[in-house]
Amino acid sequence: MPNPKFRPLAATLLAVLSAQAAAADRAPDYYGTLEPFASESVYFVVTDRFVNGDTGNDHREQGGPDPATRSFDRPVPGPDGETDNIGYLGGDFKGVLDNVGYIRDMGFTAVWITPIVDQPDAAFTGGKPVSWGSFWTDQGKTGYHGYWGVNFYKLDEHLPSPGLDFAGFTKAMHGQDMKVVLDIVGNHASPAFSMPKSQPEFGKVYDRDGKLLADHQNLPPEKLDPEHNPLHAFYRSPAEIAELASFNDGNPAVLDYLSGAYLQWLGQGADALRIDTIGWMPHTFWKQFADRMRAQRPGLFMFGENFEYDPDKIAPHTWAKNGSISVLDFPMKERMAQVFGRGDKPHGYENLQPRLYLQGGPYANPYELMTFYDNHDMPRLDASDEGFIDANNWLFTARGIPVIYYGSEVGFMRGRAEHAGNRNYFGQERVDAAVGNPIRENLKRIAKVRAASPALQRGVQLDVLLKADKAAFYRVYQHQGVSQIALVLLNKGDQPAQFEVKRWLQAGRWKAAIGGGELNVAEGKALNTTVPGHGVEVYLLDAPVQRADLRRELDTAMRTKRPQ
Repeated sequence: MPNPKFRPLAATLLAVLSAQAAAADRAPDYYGTLEPFASESVYFVVTDRFVNGDTGNDHREQGGPDPATRSFDRPVPGPDGETDNIGYLGGDFKGVLDNVGYIRDMGFTAVWITPIVDQPDAAFTGGKPVSWGSFWTDQGKTGYHGYWGVNFYKLDEHLPSPGLDFAGFTKAMHGQDMKVVLDIVGNHASPAFSMPKSQPEFGKVYDRDGKLLADHQNLPPEKLDPEHNPLHAFYRSPAEIAELASFNDGNPAVLDYLSGAYLQWLGQGADALRIDTIGWMPHTFWKQFADRMRAQRPGLFMFGENFEYDPDKIAPHTWAKNGSISVLDFPMKERMAQVFGRGDKPHGYENLQPRLYLQGGPYANPYELMTFYDNHDMPRLDASDEGFIDANNWLFTARGIPVIYYGSEVGFMRGRAEHAGNRNYFGQERVDAAVGNPIRENLKRIAKVRAASPALQRGVQLDVLLKADKAAFYRVYQHQGVSQIALVLLNKGDQPAQFEVKRWLQAGRWKAAIGGGELNVAEGKALNTTVPGHGVEVYLLDAPVQRADLRRELDTAMRTKRPQ
């Protein structure tokens, strides 16, 4: 029998818990986004250039002995003995899977891999010759990158190993608590014309059963005749990107083909999609595509690449009427290169503020943008080690979903463009040697803070100070009984910086996520601390928002952060 003297205590405790629950229900919601994928941080690999985990799938004989067509290891000479490479170098699923621990140890929760669909089996003989540092030159290049699909239903043979097809790969990655972002192409197939002599596969598209659906027939786009030749109906003119075969977005068969292919790969375990060259096809196409994907995978997160620094040109992709597809945040990337890179004139944090668009602005939700500072299509960030550390501290605390390009954790090939080392092979030796690198260790530290903080992942951002070498801002999350206020302090200067923050500062016991320890802030008092040079501190208060002026500011932010 329960002891009667404990019944009043139990009743009191129940009343307190009920009151707390009721208060939580009445507490207003504060968040930047509720998108589940916002909790992720993404490590991006060009799969062929990461690690060769299985030499048995290298297919070094492809393309034959002819130097013009062989597909493996095609170096492009540069100055002072440097080289780029436009052939296959062996990276594969096993190379990624073997190093999941390395990626996860840095605090990443998802890996973005380049397209997996079948590519031509030889080097391209048309177009302009690739030379050191050239751009949109394809002669001598292979499909190692995955963007030259010929059969979108077939897995390219350079990627799997025995017992490790794509479904096996995603299952194994999930077993290691790692999501997979699949890169997809909707705009084009492989290079299709200007070859001295027509090559097998180039400019062709095959269906699930290997039947030929489309063939450019080595003709320039203006000479295609879709009215009289059904093999031309998949394509459109005029020429757009180099010599690639551009898909006809007005042909329903193209939408059916691509949708069917990517639903197949989603069914094999892809968690999210990155859409290549999304800006080259109309919004109507992508709206239909997105609807088909989400009919099978409700809530599927997708983000596109529209290589534009004007936010008004990329924001429409994010609008509901155009498919609610997030985008890579090129406008922010441009400013990050200025603020953290090795330029002639130093730029302060104030240059980042206009590209945040926290209130108003063109995006459906700026908190769902994919933030980054370099990738495979542009020069890598040209920064000192300290510049990379500062860039990562910003990337993992400010609004958005962070993406890091493979090798940037050690400053690999910093400043290098395509065909000048941007996509050079990383390899197991560099992976093993990266542990202990100062860029990587600092990245690991801040990425793990973000991974443990709902406020840094999804919270509303309120800027206190963005000027010169110092930044201070809040991230606030309050939803469904979870409440957290994060105060982020950044110093990109060489010397320690003193911070005194009083604006919107709520009283309470603030925990230092980086340095450890606590600061007990009384009502109406400031938080005073020092942040080391090229350092970061994140103070966390796990408590509901109570301060009146903070609540007013958050209420305003909640009303204005979604203009579309």
